[in-house]
Formats: sequence, C-alpha cells, structure tokens
Amino acid sequence: MAEFLMPSLGADMETGKVVQWLVKPGDRVKPGDVVAVVETHKGAIDVEIFLDGVIDQLAALDQEMPVGAVLAQVRPQGEGVPDAPAPERRGVGAPMVEPGGPRALPVSVMPVPPPPQVGPPVRVRVSPAARQRARALGLNPDALPGSGVGGMVSLRDVDRAAAQAKPAPDRAATAAAAPHPRAGGFDAAQMRQAIAAAMSRSKREIPHYYLSDSIDFTAARDWLEAWNRERAPEQRLLGAVLLLKATARALCEVPQLNGFYENGAFRAASGIHVGWAIALRGGGLVAPAIHDADRASLGELMAALSDLVQRARTGRLRSSELTDPTITVTSLGERGAQSVLGVIYPPQVAIVGFGRVVQLPWVVDGQVQVRPVVNVTLAADHRASDGHLGGRLLAAIERALQSPQDL
Repeated sequence: MAEFLMPSLGADMETGKVVQWLVKPGDRVKPGDVVAVVETHKGAIDVEIFLDGVIDQLAALDQEMPVGAVLAQVRPQGEGVPDAPAPERRGVGAPMVEPGGPRALPVSVMPVPPPPQVGPPVRVRVSPAARQRARALGLNPDALPGSGVGGMVSLRDVDRAAAQAKPAPDRAATAAAAPHPRAGGFDAAQMRQAIAAAMSRSKREIPHYYLSDSIDFTAARDWLEAWNRERAPEQRLLGAVLLLKATARALCEVPQLNGFYENGAFRAASGIHVGWAIALRGGGLVAPAIHDADRASLGELMAALSDLVQRARTGRLRSSELTDPTITVTSLGERGAQSVLGVIYPPQVAIVGFGRVVQLPWVVDGQVQVRPVVNVTLAADHRASDGHLGGRLLAAIERALQSPQDL
C-alpha cells in the first residue's frame, strides 16, 4: 500500500488543509491526476498525485496537517483489497476517513473489484500551452497525435482535434471546471509572514553573491514591434516573454545554475522550469513554474504565462507548478524600478531579475546614441557556483536578446 503525502508547495509552507477531495475510495488514479484541493497561505491549490493505483482511504477534510502527513492510501493496480482493515496510522497526519464521514476515525473500505489490467500510461510530450488549451476544451492532451518536433503535441494539434471531435473530459479537466470551496481566497498577512520566514532563512543560510549587467534592448524591441504589427491582438507578445525565453536558453549553456542545493551538494535539475514571480492582488507573491521553458515557442510561452498569471490571481494553481521551479525570474515591468536584487528561494540556487526598459545614452561604433536598455541582475548561491559562472549566464542572456528571431 503506497501513501500519498501532503506535498511541500514551497520552502515557505509548513501546513495545509484538504478542503475538497476530487476522488473517492475505489477510484483509479494515475500520475498527474488532480485529486484534491489543498488550502495554504497561498490560496486553494489543485494537488496532483504521482502514484498509479486505486484510492483506498482518504484523510478527513478541513484539518490542518503538516507537510509529509498521510493524505491518502493508494493500492497498487491489480492488488486485491485486504480482508481486514489496515492498522490505524496516526504518524504526523490526520486520521484516514471517507470523504464526508461524520468522525475522524479509520474506516473499512467496501471491497471493489480491481480495475481491468492496463499497461503503463505512455507519456507524450505536450507543450505547456497545448496542455492548457486541451484541458480548457475538455480534451486529454496525452491522447492527441503530435506534429511538432519529436512528436510534441502543439496548439495546432489541439485545435485540429477540437474541430474534429470532443472527447469526454478527463479528471484534470473536471477538476479545473469544479469550483473551489474557497477559490482565490488567501490570508495576505499570513502569506507575508510565510514569505518573510522563507526569505529570512534564505539570507541566513545561503551565501548570496550578486552580479549586474545592462543590455541594449534595441534588437529585441524592434523585432517585437515588427512581430506584433503583423498579428491580431490575441497573438501579440509582451517583452517579458523574450526575457523569459532568453533566460531559459541561457540556462542550457550554464546548467550549473538550474537546480537545487540539497544535503550539502548541488543537484542539477532534469528540465528548465522557470518560476515566474507574480504579484497577487491584495498583496503577496507566488512564483509558479513554466515547465520546459527552453523548449516552448514564444507563442506557447505567451499563452502559458497569461494563463499562469490569471490562475495565480484567482487561486487556481496546481501543486506541480509550485514544487517544480528550478530557478526564479522576476521582472518588474514597465512600471518597476530600473533594477532588482532578488533573494534566492531555497532550495534553488539562483534568481534572475529584470528592471524596466529605460532610455539611456549608449555608445555605438564610437558614437553616443539613446538606446532602450534593460538591467539584468543575478543573485546566486556561492555554495553551488561562483562569479565566473554567474557572469557566463548574464552574457548568455545578452546574446540571446541580441538575436530575438532565434528565440
């Protein structure tokens, strides 16, 4: 019997509360299914499971539970139901009950016939924007044929499938459509305390070093204006997308800054999942991940970023988006300051910051001209890297922004 535990949705989370179960005992689950809504100081979060089997028991609703508490027991696919109830597990979690049960006590689960044997699910590469569009249309993105590089499912593939047929929505789509009991609600004061605790820990434990550079944004600005001029408003890009993609591309060259410092050593991440800092209305900050940002096109990143900001501000984030970031990027936008010195979000080892684009004197071919300039900064963990490596990252970001057509 496997255990599904309360996930850690960031270094600033200590406890959470299950406010809605989207499964019941006897339901078959597979990796990536959204099974619960957990309320934290960041709001109501859709929590995914990464086990394959049949739900056996569930924890009680509305009980404050620490990270690592047992939320559910999952019987491996094909394993029969035990003849007697499993011994009571108390550990760090709340007692296991059926959803809606009157008492927080262990209960027996009625025998259910094991689901038919099936092979392991085939994991299809799906771009973030295509996955989000598919869910919004009630399609299973993993079941669609892909025409992109390496068979990746793209937005075009999703739109083509939607025009041909509309399959029954999967559990993820159902979860996205179901109203949260407290969607969008969070305690701003509690969030601020949690952020302060995490950042205090970061400054106390992580030996930060800081680097800064100024980048001529002319090439990026001109390319962006030309791109947007030829497209409808819904297809246009923001400058933030270029900054995001340039950072992701640079991390391909300097992977030593894309990962985590854990157990006294650096662990490189298997993918580039950029945590994009989003300011919440009413105060607070979250930095959910945009997965595989280096592989997505600019259009896909624009769709993913817009979707992420909207869901972050309405309390619709998913647990994987809060646990997966491998580096954080913060952009102050056109109303922000000229530069920002970030604080590393543990266990990550770096944070990249972009200020607003400003007009400054710039020397070009020996002549002083007025150019749009953006300041980029890096705060990095001296336990995992040094200034030489950090300088290489900033230089790679600058090179990427000088050739926006290649992003």
